[in-house]
Amino acid sequence: MSKPSRTRNYGNFLILGGLILLAAIILLPLIVVFLTSFTTTGTTPDVLPRNGFYTINYHDAWERGKFLLAFANSTLVAACVTSFQIITSAASGYALARLKFRGRELLLLIVLATLVIPFQLLVIPVFLVLKWGHLINTYWALILPTAANGFGIFLLRQYFQSIPIELEEAAAIDGANRLQILWQVMLPLARPALVTLFLFTFIGEWNDLFKPLVFTTKPELRTVQLALAEFQEQFTNNWPLLMAAVTIATVPVMLLFLIGQRQFIRGIATTGIKN
Repeated sequence: MSKPSRTRNYGNFLILGGLILLAAIILLPLIVVFLTSFTTTGTTPDVLPRNGFYTINYHDAWERGKFLLAFANSTLVAACVTSFQIITSAASGYALARLKFRGRELLLLIVLATLVIPFQLLVIPVFLVLKWGHLINTYWALILPTAANGFGIFLLRQYFQSIPIELEEAAAIDGANRLQILWQVMLPLARPALVTLFLFTFIGEWNDLFKPLVFTTKPELRTVQLALAEFQEQFTNNWPLLMAAVTIATVPVMLLFLIGQRQFIRGIATTGIKN
């Protein structure tokens, strides 16, 4: 084996070792949480269960935390917000990528400017608008404030720009209008970007605690994160039960990410590449 080949293999080995080490560091807290959830209730948490896996913690955490209703609420809110964001982002992103109109660049700058404004700074005017519309303590209070997002608009705009315009011209020659081109041509080709936006939005809404805490007070509107926060207050010293509740709240989004990770990586890698 030549010296350049040995050097290249050695470099690849170092990169692989570094990635494995980094993955271990990232996964270690999750592993500790998962294993702690199987220890005996009320004991000082151990890294490994000493007396076998104590699965009753999950049943107790599920029943005491009333996670069934919280899961239903979080799923409903996350699904609605994700659907709204995909619709608004696709329409706005396509308009900014393909339509030529006065003020398009300025509008794009305004969209990008919204990315640097934390939602917490807008909570008072948003709260007043929701109160004026009698939407406080409703599902709409959890859905409408994030129904559109500048990140999604910019993401799909960049992806649409990477699609050859000749495909649209061919569809227009066949008699398709703008909406038909968007629905039948652009969106199928933008599936990786749509999956990326779906994962970002759904996981973000699933993990959101701020909106349910500010805009709702009814117990029947509790989301997973709000239920988890209340559960933590009740069982602060019961680490196994608390870790079981954390695992219950985390597993759905982890599975969702694992299912869509290939499209997610492809969407991130190809966004911004122009034809």
